Amino acid sequence: MDLYLVDDAVAREWQPFALTRPIGELMFGVSTLRARAADQTGARPVGHVTSAGLTGFEEPGAPPVVPLDLTPSDRPRLFLWSRAILAGPVPPLPDDGCVLLEVGGRFAGIWIPAGTAGTETLFASALDGTPQAAGLPVVDLQGFLLESPWDLMARSPGQVVIDGEGFPDSDVPAGVDKLGSGRLSIGRGAFVEPNVVFDTRNGPVILEEDVHVHAFTRVAGPAYVGPGSILLGGSFGEVSFGPMCRIRGEVRASIVLGYSNKAHDGFLGHAVLGRWVNLGAMTTNSNLKNNYGPVRLDVAGSSIDTGMTKVGCFLGDHVKTGIGTLLNTGTIIGAASNVFGGAMPPKYVPPFSWGVGHDLTTHDPERFLSAAAVVMSRRDQSLPEGMRQMYRQAFESTAQERAPGT
Repeated sequence: MDLYLVDDAVAREWQPFALTRPIGELMFGVSTLRARAADQTGARPVGHVTSAGLTGFEEPGAPPVVPLDLTPSDRPRLFLWSRAILAGPVPPLPDDGCVLLEVGGRFAGIWIPAGTAGTETLFASALDGTPQAAGLPVVDLQGFLLESPWDLMARSPGQVVIDGEGFPDSDVPAGVDKLGSGRLSIGRGAFVEPNVVFDTRNGPVILEEDVHVHAFTRVAGPAYVGPGSILLGGSFGEVSFGPMCRIRGEVRASIVLGYSNKAHDGFLGHAVLGRWVNLGAMTTNSNLKNNYGPVRLDVAGSSIDTGMTKVGCFLGDHVKTGIGTLLNTGTIIGAASNVFGGAMPPKYVPPFSWGVGHDLTTHDPERFLSAAAVVMSRRDQSLPEGMRQMYRQAFESTAQERAPGT
């Protein structure tokens, strides 16, 4: 069957990430939400149904953003919410009619057998979070729905523990110390230098193929390091790093989606970073308020109480920070922004911002695209024209968030 990952009304508010990528392409545990859904359902992911502004999104391995089409098809189709985490197998679904899907008792998708027409009204109401059942049967799947980027961040280490059961255990390399009896999995082509410590007492440590861990690095599980990533030294715990990252310093309870650099010292805690993020030397974020109270986020003029005491920062795709940048507790920096100069920026930095502290101007989109293409070429990646147009659209759609005249 064909799998479509659907960003519902909740997922489309997941800033700063929803502006430049389908939520199914965020990382949770050891994989993207899209890859996880494909593994759990056995379906072939063929498209993301999300905001029209993401048309043109293109990344290796990711299906395209497609318009919603519920006309009859010769293939069965599973439309599943991108933020749904399935915890068990999907039972056989009927071939004689549509079915509403729930995950943990909450609406999360629609099953449409081959040759069956969907219901436009039903799906439109479902995207708004108020599905009209219209007498359709309901199948409840085991699992839960992620509520926000900080929910994804907080739950990810526990998911690494679950995911780790699917990885083989490896021998401890010479000159390396392992604490605890938990799983240590080292992929093909990975290289671990002497004087590295792996602490598996609280969860597995998983290194994918071609990972390189430099000497004087400590990795505490649950931890996942994606293919081709390099740990350059420091202390890491409860982390999920995607492919081709360069990470150094102290990182705790954070997700780095992939192709990002934190190649120098500095603290990153309880954070989620998009792709192609570059943190200047000694960039450090706060993840705890002085009064130990719940962290509030400022999102484009709205204040949101996370209900959590530890929340760091959320940085969109292609965000850059200069040396010595300090980020306040609960900071959000929109995609394609560049903050520098040592002064602390505001807790919400609109997309395509440029400047020092609160003195922010607009990052010219064409200059951004030119620089992004250079950055990506250094990792043998290109910036397709569809992605360029998507970023131009993102720039136009967020103009009202930036200060007039900047």
